Amino acid sequence: MGHDPRRVLTRYAAGPMASHTVDDPFTGETAASVPMADEATIGKTLDRAREAARAIRKLSVDERVALCDRALTAFEARIEEVAQDITKQMGKPLSQSRGEVKGMAGRWRHMMEIAKESLADVVLPPKEGFERRIAKEPLGVVLDLPAWNYPLLTAVNAVVPAVLAGNAVVVKHSPRTPLCGEHFARAFADAGGPPNTVQALFVDYETTEKMVADERVDAVLFTGSVLGGHRIQAAAKDRFVRVGLELGGNDPAYVAEDADLANTVENVVDGAIYNAGQSCCAVERVYVHRSMYENFIAAAEPLVKGYVLGDPRSDKTSLGPIAQPWHVKELSAFIADAKAKGAKVVTGGEACAVSGKGRFFQATLLRDVPQTAEVMQKESFGPILAVSPVESDDEALARMNDSRLGLTASVWTKDRDRADRLARELEFGTVYMNRCDALDPALPWTGTKDSGRGVTLSALGFAELTRPKAIHFRLKF
Repeated sequence: MGHDPRRVLTRYAAGPMASHTVDDPFTGETAASVPMADEATIGKTLDRAREAARAIRKLSVDERVALCDRALTAFEARIEEVAQDITKQMGKPLSQSRGEVKGMAGRWRHMMEIAKESLADVVLPPKEGFERRIAKEPLGVVLDLPAWNYPLLTAVNAVVPAVLAGNAVVVKHSPRTPLCGEHFARAFADAGGPPNTVQALFVDYETTEKMVADERVDAVLFTGSVLGGHRIQAAAKDRFVRVGLELGGNDPAYVAEDADLANTVENVVDGAIYNAGQSCCAVERVYVHRSMYENFIAAAEPLVKGYVLGDPRSDKTSLGPIAQPWHVKELSAFIADAKAKGAKVVTGGEACAVSGKGRFFQATLLRDVPQTAEVMQKESFGPILAVSPVESDDEALARMNDSRLGLTASVWTKDRDRADRLARELEFGTVYMNRCDALDPALPWTGTKDSGRGVTLSALGFAELTRPKAIHFRLKF
């Protein structure tokens, strides 16, 4: 953790301070313009973070919990401002943005509740003449790189556990939602703890990679695409820095022949279309037992048609615009590919605008989608529900595992033993029974295969933000 003057620092691009502009996905107007940190700003930020890390590690866990509690109070005092910022930057309906603030607060509180027990030393069984325990040491400076789709939830997974564990945090948020990092920094500044415990800055992708390589950074937590994960990993290749990667999914659901149809359809459709499908754990492909197939399609169609596109600031809107300018074209390509391979569009499937505004994509239901379709193999990240029939549990299992991604999977059945049997074979970080697109902070959030590595949340999440230190004292000779 010490500042070594002999180290070789990463060089950042010099030049005048530039700015980064974000458009409003509904109006097309400028939603935000933020300065891009120059070399001097980055250097000062990282040096301040080192100093903060030395200060916060000296606090007891109880004192860190109290600090985080004060910061949450400061954050929640600005719920409406934060929600408005989310909506104007990425198009999430305002009611859902407010819900994200509340969901973030729930995760924040849970990690505070379990911090003292989770971070306590592990005391080994007594051995005469010796004291043996395992201490959990903070890493130092954590660079948090959250995603834009849930800009608070993907950030809080790292920020709060890192501080509770005794680390300082630098948040470099997504280019789509740069304002959200500042809300975390401001909340901790208002909380009155060690200065610069949490800081925020904005830089481009290339400079982010240079920060990953900087020796003043002790850990990196990234949420984003598989391509982004590879770039972060490559940036860290010359260092033994801790790197956590949450890289999304192509999450399947299996509807067994004994599923409660009404509840299943309602939850699966919501799990696919909520937040315009822009979720790493959204349901993207559904395998329905042949005996339930036509009934599932018939029940899903009116629900998918029922989504209301429009101004995300209106309480009537349930499906907001697509956040990224280029993504509507990509979603259209997914639909074209599926149709070319034999799938049928039940409803939706097209890009559109509302009163001449916004980059929207209709809520879409596809049926008879072959396993070779790209939507069954890649993360679409849009409001598309692709459905295919299967003849058995074994066929469903094989198709669900037929993916390079492995974040979450869900099994819809009344038979707990069936769900348990499938869960043992499913190659995913989380397996649900009769729910989906959800996160319980008491459980670890993790992925397999190309969905990344590492763990956030739960007691296990603290292990990613600390290092074990063996305490081996001989008390008697």
